[in-house]
Amino acid sequence: MIRMRQTARPALRIGARSLRQLSIRSESTTPPPDSPTSRTRPTNGTRPIETRCPSRTSSLSVRAHSFSSASSSASSVSNALQAASISTEQYHELANKYLDVVQAKYEDMQDQDDSIDVEYSSGVMNIKIPALGTYVVNKQPPNKQIWLSSPVSGPKRFDWVLSNDGDGNERGDWIYLRDGTKLSELLKEETGVDIGETVQ
Repeated sequence: MIRMRQTARPALRIGARSLRQLSIRSESTTPPPDSPTSRTRPTNGTRPIETRCPSRTSSLSVRAHSFSSASSSASSVSNALQAASISTEQYHELANKYLDVVQAKYEDMQDQDDSIDVEYSSGVMNIKIPALGTYVVNKQPPNKQIWLSSPVSGPKRFDWVLSNDGDGNERGDWIYLRDGTKLSELLKEETGVDIGETVQ
């Protein structure tokens, strides 16, 4: 009687090992279910389809829209405001009168509080307020501007801008063209000192 050799078992063992290796490779290349990009592998042999998480895209879209709205708003204010055309002599007269008023207002504040210090020389004013820091207000003749360095809101450059008061009369203010902020209003808001009506 002739015995038949069984060759199927080694083939089955090799096949099982191959299946295990394929399973491990498949698991290592499958992204986690919560990843921003996941791949769906179809069974018909076509290319995988990518699906992206919409939450990050929508968040970026909202931020971009908010930034665009703020930029357009600041741009519209800047376009509406224009620095007045004044001579160098007019600039010095207007800036000196304004800074004289600012100095007087803060010296009144200094009289009430010895910790406040006001110094004004050669077009540069230093106002030291312990609770806030040091404000620097200075003339900038080449640009015909008044510059402010605030410990609260940072640096700003103010131009002389003319506008109608409603009665057909023109009045001027030192205004930050980018957002329409008036220098007098900013100082009042941050330090509590009312500069009053701008000296013409």
